[in-house]
Amino acid sequence: MTVDDLILDVEQHADVKAAPEKAFAAVLHRLGKGNTRPDGQSLELLLEPKVGGRWYRDRGNGVGHLWGFVQVIKAPALLELSGPMFMSYPVTNHVEVKIETLPGGCRVALRHRALGLIDPEHRKNVGTGWSHMLNSVRKDCE
Repeated sequence: MTVDDLILDVEQHADVKAAPEKAFAAVLHRLGKGNTRPDGQSLELLLEPKVGGRWYRDRGNGVGHLWGFVQVIKAPALLELSGPMFMSYPVTNHVEVKIETLPGGCRVALRHRALGLIDPEHRKNVGTGWSHMLNSVRKDCE
């Protein structure tokens, strides 16, 4: 095992034809109740949009999975989440979503970094999931 096997670093962005405030609201929705897998299935996620707020999966009947906590929230420019996310093994994740104003809209930039014993299947599919989320934010805004 090498150090590269322990690190995940994914950067993606979407240019959106909407005000940063609208894009930020769409990001919160897509990370929470509006979150779906690329096949359209709900992940049953909830996001409490406040510092220390939980980001978790609620499957009902007391079944759930903690994905992380809100580390930073600075609407409409920045959201940072940290925690195990979908990885139920020794790992820590940090997701940063920055929104910057562009002529005619804004850019939603996402960076997901992880450190730990990362499952190769998660490494392979994480980019697809984030791309789907960013495209959903764009569709929600436009």
